[in-house]
Amino acid sequence: MSVTEDADRATLLRYVERFALVLRESGMAPMPARVFAYALADDADRYTAGELAAGLQVSPAAISGAVRQLVQWGFFAREREPGTRSDLYVLDDRNLWSRFVGTELAMLERMEDTVAAGVEALGVDRPGGRRLAETQEFFAFLREELAGIIARWPAERERRLGASR
Repeated sequence: MSVTEDADRATLLRYVERFALVLRESGMAPMPARVFAYALADDADRYTAGELAAGLQVSPAAISGAVRQLVQWGFFAREREPGTRSDLYVLDDRNLWSRFVGTELAMLERMEDTVAAGVEALGVDRPGGRRLAETQEFFAFLREELAGIIARWPAERERRLGASR
């Protein structure tokens, strides 16, 4: 690697660690956060586990659980090239953030349903029941608004990205 390539690589890795920290603070496990941040910021769109390990300067064993989780969440797709023995992990960046927020919608719906059961069990005639009822309405509002944002995103994406081209 040239000095410029080394500097570019160091800049990339510093950014990956910074972004991974934000992802970790939002609840993502450390290694999936690092792998996801790396794949998002790096120029390639497909990697073997060995390439991810080398890129992040970690052991291949550290990568296996992370990519399994990222495949499960739908951020990576697993593929195999004919004649090879290694899986390829492809960053599925089609509507990536809409899908990411979509998983949050499912969590909000589960929370809303759970809180609704509490409202039904406790009633709204007591302080705890009233707090749960407000919580239920907040989750319903948030879920509806996020669903609307996801629905509007394709047109907004085109407007924003079209203006910068």
